[in-house]
Amino acid sequence: MPEGIILKGIGGFYEVLDKEDLDTVYTCKVRGVYRKEGELTPLPGDHVNYKILNSTKCVGHIEQIRKRKNSFVRPPVANIDQLAVVMAVTSPSPDLMLADKLLITCQTQDIKPLIIINKTDLDQEGLAERLQAAYSGTGFPVILLSKFRQESYDCLHEKLTGCTTAFAGQSGVGKSTILNAVFHNWIMETGDISDRIQRGKHTTRHVQLFRLNSGGFIVDTPGFSSFSVPDVSHESLEIFYPEFYDALGKCRFTGCSHTSEPDCAVKDLLDKGQLDEDRYNRYVELYKELKEKYDNRYRR
Repeated sequence: MPEGIILKGIGGFYEVLDKEDLDTVYTCKVRGVYRKEGELTPLPGDHVNYKILNSTKCVGHIEQIRKRKNSFVRPPVANIDQLAVVMAVTSPSPDLMLADKLLITCQTQDIKPLIIINKTDLDQEGLAERLQAAYSGTGFPVILLSKFRQESYDCLHEKLTGCTTAFAGQSGVGKSTILNAVFHNWIMETGDISDRIQRGKHTTRHVQLFRLNSGGFIVDTPGFSSFSVPDVSHESLEIFYPEFYDALGKCRFTGCSHTSEPDCAVKDLLDKGQLDEDRYNRYVELYKELKEKYDNRYRR
């Protein structure tokens, strides 16, 4: 039975790209028995087995949804490999707490984070370099992006290759501009599904995957609106800060929160200038937020 990946789903019909023939897209519905069994609802990004009903008209039935790596409700998408966390040096000012939460969510969902610092051509105060330095300790790749520096987009293209990548970040940081550049330069035209979708002329209403010329996919989405840290406790928060790793387990007190205890190895790194102070302060803020939520879990 052939395998494919769902590129888009609208009104109960799903466009499935055949994994062996990357120039062929089948329009599929879900097998009736499958629906009655209460199985998973297919999502863009799902890897599926499907049955070909008419090879000439490229029509088929989805028979099975293969095991997912991850999935999201808003937007409805599955099997994201990489999330590009986009922030701008100005207009708007970067929401670094949102960026930190996105990075934590990536780690909980087995997604590679890619940090993009955009609009560096507007940087007059050296903020881009400070942001790059602040996140260098995470070990996650950081790209300084400028529409006037083609080499920065070449670097982005390299990072997108071979991955299914979605973009997230606050409104106005330039995600649409970045995606327009990606669509105009690196997207394969498969059958009649990639009509360049005339980005910028309308708001994206449906999640859709587009194939990159170098391999991999770009997820075009209405935006990630449900990102939070619901599966992270205040006690486990420390493990989602890679720059803390060298200090974990070395504090005086077992279960140290790294917020106020004496002889804290994490705070010792901070005192030595080995941690970014602002990012550490956001850790403390988020720790207290999660701790308060835990303490109030039984209150109405």
